[in-house]
Amino acid sequence: MKKIISVILCMTAVLFSLCSCGKENNQKNDGKLNIVATIFPPYDFTREIGGDKVNVSMLLKPGMESHSYDPTPQDIIKIQECDLFIYTGGESDEWVKDIMESNSSKPKKILAMMDIVDTVQEEIVDGMEKDDDDGDEFEYDEHVWTSPVNASLITRKISETLCELDNQNADFFKNNTSQYTQKLSALDNEFRKVADNAKRKTIVFGDRFPFRYLADEYGLKYYAAFPGCSSETEPSASTISFLINKVKEENIPVVFSIEFSSGKVADTICESTGAKKLTFHSCHNVTQQELDNKATYYSIMHDNANALKEALN
Repeated sequence: MKKIISVILCMTAVLFSLCSCGKENNQKNDGKLNIVATIFPPYDFTREIGGDKVNVSMLLKPGMESHSYDPTPQDIIKIQECDLFIYTGGESDEWVKDIMESNSSKPKKILAMMDIVDTVQEEIVDGMEKDDDDGDEFEYDEHVWTSPVNASLITRKISETLCELDNQNADFFKNNTSQYTQKLSALDNEFRKVADNAKRKTIVFGDRFPFRYLADEYGLKYYAAFPGCSSETEPSASTISFLINKVKEENIPVVFSIEFSSGKVADTICESTGAKKLTFHSCHNVTQQELDNKATYYSIMHDNANALKEALN
């Protein structure tokens, strides 16, 4: 979702006026690296690598929709004072640039996930609803972590950075990275096996579609109500009709919705076609219950692979 730059600039000015009034350091001062991630995937990658040698926090509160996030003054202080700040780097993160340009206090290291992997444009496929305020502009798809291959590249880059910041624990970080990237490789193989052995290659989302990188990686064709960062929630009758007809024409057994969605569009399609509704989790964020149950990027994506297998067979 696009941010309105002029509004952010005004907000940033106000926030920094608040932040400059003698705030105490809100990072742990225990000799460990303090890492701040905006969303769940880099937060989870970092805790897998860093273990008990780092303090890692996520700005997005559990259950919060990531596309509507704006930093609080406390968030800005955490970013300024941390050793490593990890964010996505797309249109939704324009506020990061404003923060970095507005104050001399910055993290020791900054990583944008979109700078680590090859990116592609967010695309509008047949039948998909387009945001009214997009005009003729294009955006790069921000959801780079949805491919396990990209997740591995991002993990390795985070590991390299942690080793630079804390060479004393470099061997610990490297060992954890080796073990974790093996799990990501197994996850990649799991998705590849599902796609290679599938009866069909088409998936349908009665929702936003933040899985372009996953679809490209495994040769999947997709139809959806909205692109991944769309702010729209109510598709036109023609979009719903298109998706219903597509499900019927190709005998598609599953229609997906994503986490934190009302699922109403998927429900409508399923009611008209007899398809089953399943959730496909983008990993942007997790609920407090998922955190309490020790959900990880790996566990969520493993569940996605099982859901994909059902949808393609």
